[in-house]
Amino acid sequence: MSVLNIDSKGVNMEPTVMGNMVRMELEKLDSFDVMDRYDVSYMIEKNKLSINNCYGKICLVEVGTTIQSDKMFSGTVEQFGKSIILTFRIIDVKNNAIEKTHVKEYLNIPEELQSMVKISINELFNKPNEKVLVDKLTKKFEFDNSTNNPDVDRLKLDGPRMGFVSYIGSLYERMQEGKSTGGFNAFPMMFQFGYQFEKQYLNEGKVQALFEFLPMITGLDQGYFIPSFTVMHGVRSNVNGWEFAFGPSFSLVTKANGYYDADNKWQLEKQWSSDSSNVNTTNPFPIVERIDSRGTMKLQSSFVFAFGRTFKSGRLNIPVNAFFIPGREGWRIGASFGFNSKIKK
Repeated sequence: MSVLNIDSKGVNMEPTVMGNMVRMELEKLDSFDVMDRYDVSYMIEKNKLSINNCYGKICLVEVGTTIQSDKMFSGTVEQFGKSIILTFRIIDVKNNAIEKTHVKEYLNIPEELQSMVKISINELFNKPNEKVLVDKLTKKFEFDNSTNNPDVDRLKLDGPRMGFVSYIGSLYERMQEGKSTGGFNAFPMMFQFGYQFEKQYLNEGKVQALFEFLPMITGLDQGYFIPSFTVMHGVRSNVNGWEFAFGPSFSLVTKANGYYDADNKWQLEKQWSSDSSNVNTTNPFPIVERIDSRGTMKLQSSFVFAFGRTFKSGRLNIPVNAFFIPGREGWRIGASFGFNSKIKK
C-alpha cells in the first residue's frame, strides 16, 4: 500500500505532512507493507510523475501502476463550518476500483488531528478505538476536558443551588422542642438555597479536580436565617459526570452555656443561680455548650461529605448532589440540585 499526499483544506497542515501522518498510522496497524516515503519519493522522481494534485482515482491508479503498488490510500481533511471532516479511500490498483471509503465528522479541534486520523483509520479497518476519546472528539456537548477544549484554562460551572437539609439524632429532637426549653419549634427539615463557585485546577483525560465554594442560606421557609459557607475539594469524572467532594463548612448558629441536671434535663447556666434553693451553693454539674435558641450567635465548624452526578441537556448542566454532615449532637443529611451552562474565560 502506498500513500501520496492527503488533501487538506482549512486546516493548518500541508498535504505532504498529512500524508506522512496517515502513513505512520497505517504502519502502526501492521496489516500492510506500507511503502516508505523515501521510496515513494524516489519512484516519483525516477518516473517523473506529478503528484501535487493527485487525489482522484484515475491519477492514483496511474501512479500505483507505475510504482507497482497493489493499493493506494488517499483522502481529504477539510474544515467545514464548526467541524473537521476526514474522508479516506482505499483504491485497488489492479481492478481500477475504490475498495473502501470512510467519512467521519469531528469537532473543530485542529490540535487533535493525529487522534482523528488514528480513529478514522481504525474504523476503516474495523480496529477498536477508545470510546472516551471518540466521544471527546465527536460529541458537541460531551463533558469538557483538555481534549475538546485545549485552549481553555478555566471552565466556569458556577450556578444556583437549592435543596433541603434534614436533621437526625438529638438534633432532630432539638429542632422540634419548644423555644421555652431552648428548642426551635421547627420541622426538622429546612429548605436552603445558595450559589456555587467552582475553580478547576486539573482537567486531564477521564478526571478533573476542582475546588467548590458554596455560600448558602437555610431555614427561611420556617422563619430562620442560618447562613453558611462551605469549601470543598472535589473529583469529577469527565466520562459520566459522577463526582465526590468533601471539605469544611462554617455556619452561624445560636448556642448557650448550660448543664444537664440530676434528671438529665438541659438547663441554662444562669438558671442555677436564679433558683432560690441554690443560693450560696456551687453548681456541681459540668458546664457545656450546646445549640439553644435562647443563646447568642456563634460560628460553628463542621465537615461535609458530598457526592452526585451532573446531567446534561444541550449546553445546560444539571448537577444533583447528596451530602451528609456528621456531628456530636446529630447528623445533617440533605440533597440539592442546580443548573449552569458552559462559560469560557
